[in-house]
Amino acid sequence: MRYNNRKHDDLRSCTLEPGFVKYAEGSCLIKLGDTHVIVSATVDEKVPPFLKNSGTGWVTAEYAMLPRAGSQRSNRDGIRGVNGRSVEIQRLIGRSLRSIVDLKKMGERTITIDCDVIRADGGTRTASITAAYVALRQAVNWMLKRRMIKQDIILEPLAAISVGLVGGEEMLDLDYSEDSTADADMNIVMTASGKFVEIQGTAETMPFGVDTLVKLLKFGKKGIDEIVSLQEEALEEKKELAASS
Repeated sequence: MRYNNRKHDDLRSCTLEPGFVKYAEGSCLIKLGDTHVIVSATVDEKVPPFLKNSGTGWVTAEYAMLPRAGSQRSNRDGIRGVNGRSVEIQRLIGRSLRSIVDLKKMGERTITIDCDVIRADGGTRTASITAAYVALRQAVNWMLKRRMIKQDIILEPLAAISVGLVGGEEMLDLDYSEDSTADADMNIVMTASGKFVEIQGTAETMPFGVDTLVKLLKFGKKGIDEIVSLQEEALEEKKELAASS
C-alpha cells in the first residue's frame, strides 16, 4: 500500500471546480492530492503573426509555479531569465489542447490557457492539462453562446496523468515522494476515446522492458478514464448551477 492507503493503480483524490476565476471566459481549480493548480482561459480576437489572414485560430498556454508552491521558495518566472522547465511544460499543454480543437472552424481567434501552480506535490503538468480542458470547454461554450463560432470546435475531451516504476512496482499518479525516487516515470496525455496525444517517458535508473511499458500505459488509461468522468461531472454540475441561478 502507498500513502493514504492507495493501491498501485489508484488515483489521488481529485476535485475540479469550473468557473473558479470570476472574470475569465473559462477556468478551473484542480486539486489532485496535494497538487493544486488554477487554470484560466482567455479568448482574444487576434492570432499570432504567422496565422494572420489564414482564417485559422490558435490555442496556446502559459505555465508557472508560485514562489512557495513547493517546500522551498523558487524565483518567479522571468525574474532571472527564461525558465526552461516552464517553457517545455507550456508547450506540452498547448500541443495537447490543439490536438482536440478544430482550429479552422475557430476563426482568427486565440484561446490562451494560463496555468498557475499554487501547491506542488508531483504531477503539476498533468494536472494542468486536465484542468486546462475544463477551462477550454467553458471558453468554447462562451464563444458558442455569443455566436462567435457556428459549431462546437472541440473534437473530444482530453486528460493527462503520470505513471511510474517505483521500487520495481508500476504505479499510477505519482506524488513527489514517489516521483523523486522513481526508477522510471512517464506522463501520458490521452483523449476520452483512448487515443494517445503524447507520451513522455524516461528511465531514471535502469531501463525497462515492453511488458512494463504496457502495464504503465494500461494504468495510465485507467486513470484517464476516471479523470474524464470527473471532468464531465464537474462541467455538468456547473451547467446545472448556472441554469438554476
